[in-house]
Amino acid sequence: MLGTILSFASAAFFGLNSATMRRAVLTGTVVQGLAISLPLGFPIFLVAAFLAGSFSMLWEFSSEQYLLLSLGGVIHFAFGRYCNYRATKAMGANLVRPIQQLNVILSLALAMWFLGETLTPLRMLGIVLVLIAPFIMLRDRKKFHGKMQKHNEDKTKDRISFEPNYAEGIIFGVGSALGFGSSAVFVRGALGNMDFTSGIAGGAVSYGAALIVVLIAIASPGRIRHIFAMSAVSAKWFALSAFMISISQMLRYMALAVAPVSVVAPIQQTTVVFQVIFAWFINRDHEAFGAWVLLGILSSLLGAVALSVSTDFVLANFDLPEAVVQFAGWTWP
Repeated sequence: MLGTILSFASAAFFGLNSATMRRAVLTGTVVQGLAISLPLGFPIFLVAAFLAGSFSMLWEFSSEQYLLLSLGGVIHFAFGRYCNYRATKAMGANLVRPIQQLNVILSLALAMWFLGETLTPLRMLGIVLVLIAPFIMLRDRKKFHGKMQKHNEDKTKDRISFEPNYAEGIIFGVGSALGFGSSAVFVRGALGNMDFTSGIAGGAVSYGAALIVVLIAIASPGRIRHIFAMSAVSAKWFALSAFMISISQMLRYMALAVAPVSVVAPIQQTTVVFQVIFAWFINRDHEAFGAWVLLGILSSLLGAVALSVSTDFVLANFDLPEAVVQFAGWTWP
């Protein structure tokens, strides 16, 4: 149950991050976003590890754990986040999100392959309900024509149109799905069933590895000048996004320390539900809302319940036909 709660909380902060990051990339660039998010995120993890009492664990992981955590961090925080920024800037967060649902399928496949995790009929039902939720929400979505507002230097407001670049958005959306989906297996492989506070220390290691890679990538005079040319509006939204994504990743690492990937990964797909909720407050004029949103939320919640409740609990508390009991006890592979 703890893993479920942490996964839900992580999804909520991911959703808030998506809304704030969307606003940031309207006026800022991908390089500027990476230059803020990782340097701010790393010290947040260090402080959290100190407060949680797991700071000493930063030097206690094995060589294999350091390798897995570093790989997971670079794949997720550097490669996956870069692709996510590019995709979101190209065609908007809501259009990118259905493509990113591929990551849960990848996570589950890799978890079954490398970590020996299994699926049950109840989990399969939950996975299906969670996966279809974003598509229900975006079912009758028309071509995205957002009217975005930004402040220029003299504090007046300009209306600018946004036309989606579908080719770039799809390519980098798939890239972000691959990065986000595969990283969970590396993290779970490193942390196993350790105490959830170890997830904070593990997250700090991952963030540190990704930070090194990003600093090397942006260490040129031209890129540095470009970063410092960032507007105050972009800096504000990128900083807020960096804080939200750090909290969400911290909760994600804690969840992966106490729960299998096959539970954490699908529940985190409810991010799109929270994303739409927060977009209502932050990007209300630029997103679609309606009855399909409510149906998507309901589907995600039912799926999350199916994922979090164990088969043994259901069989012990409900009088089910023998055929259903036998079917519910089936596992794969």
